[in-house]
Amino acid sequence: MNIFMWSGPRNLSTALMRSFENRSDTQVWDEPLYAYYLKQTNKQHPLKEEIINNYETNINKLIPAISQNLNDKKIFYQKHMTHHILKKTPLNWLTSGTNCFLIRDPKAVIQSYIKKNHLNNSSDIGFPMQIKLFRFIKKFGNKTIVINADDLSSSPRKVLTKLCKSLNIPFSEKMMSWPKGKRDSDGIWETIWYKNVKLSTNFEKSENNYREVSDDFKKIYFECLDIFNELNKYNILNEQ
Repeated sequence: MNIFMWSGPRNLSTALMRSFENRSDTQVWDEPLYAYYLKQTNKQHPLKEEIINNYETNINKLIPAISQNLNDKKIFYQKHMTHHILKKTPLNWLTSGTNCFLIRDPKAVIQSYIKKNHLNNSSDIGFPMQIKLFRFIKKFGNKTIVINADDLSSSPRKVLTKLCKSLNIPFSEKMMSWPKGKRDSDGIWETIWYKNVKLSTNFEKSENNYREVSDDFKKIYFECLDIFNELNKYNILNEQ
């Protein structure tokens, strides 16, 4: 089965990828569309040229690779950033997998993101496209799963157990922890973004004591907060 995990940056998305990769029945793919996104938008991200030169940028080649069913592994887990989807990006392939949405309080996202990159608008951290993709999948009646990153941090066993149940796969104790360090599956951007997760061995509990967003980012924050609140209504922990 294909699992498309849709997240914005700084959402514990790499830790969740680690959790799935530690299963014996799962293969992961780290941000398949990143090089495509950078080439199409010319966004000035760290390691931009290296990423474009080292990974596939042709969407017509990427979609069949993303949509394929693996023979040697039962689960094909893909960590996707929602902002990598552009207005012109085809979306028909979304129905070839189960779409999950990993959300996080935009205060935490903004505060973490600006330490690594310049934040211009809400699209840079993926919220507008995340709700667009969610509505698109809902429109066609396909299954959607929403996970709150703060729940994942505070109650990982509870969230992972419910996630596996929703995916119709068995929960594995291996998902609760993983070896420290980088992975061959990590994109080369791990040198910029993955410092903390490379030091981790499990989902570390956060206190959620987020600072107030500065005035420079208040407009972005409130735009993202509305989207976060709408998606959080479908939080997997609210399901019976």
